[in-house]
Amino acid sequence: MKFLLDACASSLSLRKVLMDAGHEVVSIFDINPQASDEEVLELSLQEERILITKDKDFGDLVFLHHLPHGTIVRLVEMGIEEEVAAIQELIKSFGKELQAGAIIVATRNRIRIKTE
Repeated sequence: MKFLLDACASSLSLRKVLMDAGHEVVSIFDINPQASDEEVLELSLQEERILITKDKDFGDLVFLHHLPHGTIVRLVEMGIEEEVAAIQELIKSFGKELQAGAIIVATRNRIRIKTE
């Protein structure tokens, strides 16, 4: 799978775990650290990358402004180890949804998935 890590979710631990598992991973820091949320969303769509973020503003862009998007995974109120575990669980159990343009919100106790 191909991932784009938003600035707020660009931990080295998450990047390493994903790369070690054979996934293609880039951080927005590698491309344009000053990119707006709209630019990040567009880039993830153009490059068919799963966007990983902690930023709730992407939900506004999708649901209020109806911007086109690929899959977005929002990690909420978790430490780095929990984020890594959540992403690993998503890949293991929800690969189909990750490939289908879903909006996924992962918290410590719950994973919510909205598909179109």
